[in-house]
Amino acid sequence: MQTENLNDLAAFATVATERSFTRAAAKLGISPSALSQTIRNLEERLGIRLLTRTTRNVAPTEAGERLLRTVVPRFEEIHAELSALSELRDKPAGTVRITAGEHPVFTILQPALKRFLLDYPDINVEITVDYGLTDIVAEGFDAGVRMGEQVAKDMIAVRIGPDMRMAVVASPAYFERNPPPETPQDLTAHKCITIRFPTHGGLFHWGLEKDGHEVKVRTEGQLVFNSLPMRLQSALDGLGVAYMPEDQALPHIEAGRLVRVLEDWCPYFPGYHLYYPSRRQNSPALAMLVNTLRYRGA
Repeated sequence: MQTENLNDLAAFATVATERSFTRAAAKLGISPSALSQTIRNLEERLGIRLLTRTTRNVAPTEAGERLLRTVVPRFEEIHAELSALSELRDKPAGTVRITAGEHPVFTILQPALKRFLLDYPDINVEITVDYGLTDIVAEGFDAGVRMGEQVAKDMIAVRIGPDMRMAVVASPAYFERNPPPETPQDLTAHKCITIRFPTHGGLFHWGLEKDGHEVKVRTEGQLVFNSLPMRLQSALDGLGVAYMPEDQALPHIEAGRLVRVLEDWCPYFPGYHLYYPSRRQNSPALAMLVNTLRYRGA
């Protein structure tokens, strides 16, 4: 049905309920003559009289009564739903699905959610820990978290964390048995605690850079993980050299449990960004979460 037909039905429902063109016109904000013409047009399109008009009042015909019983509840449902949508705008609700790696989940998302979920009790957040470069649209996620340089150009990216750097570490006991590497190439002679990401399939190459010279080292060792805590614990246990976010290694370096090497080959790079397809498709719940996670500097 065309939009003007819906407007005419709304006009008819108002006249039939008010039993007066004058009162209905005042309620709709139009002139009585314009309202009368609208009803006549509706009756002509339907081919049946809907209202009986007298000098004193207006009353629906049998057909008008039937239409009134059908139309009024529908309009009430529409108004109720529109009101509910307005409440959602003012009081966001629903579920936000996010895919992210283990490190940003524990260092950024989890601390923020402690505040966010208390402020918005009607919002649910579902997080899937995934090291793959997930297609969030195909997999039904609302948003994902990646390093800044990994976000696709067609996505909207919002910075949620500071610049980062990596650390190459091993335990003092390990370096008592093996000379510390002085260059990235020296890592090939070490037992490295390696990483396998599902998207890449093969082992993750460690990215090191110094004075604009970038080196990707293909490391090998007895252990392969896709879990950061397991890599950290294995390094603490003296089982090899590990490559991990600096913030995870620093407390152990300061305590003497780990020794850092190749520090000058670990520059800062863009930190984590939350990304999603389009602002036009944002739910109010996602918009509120984006605002909460947005990085505003130290």
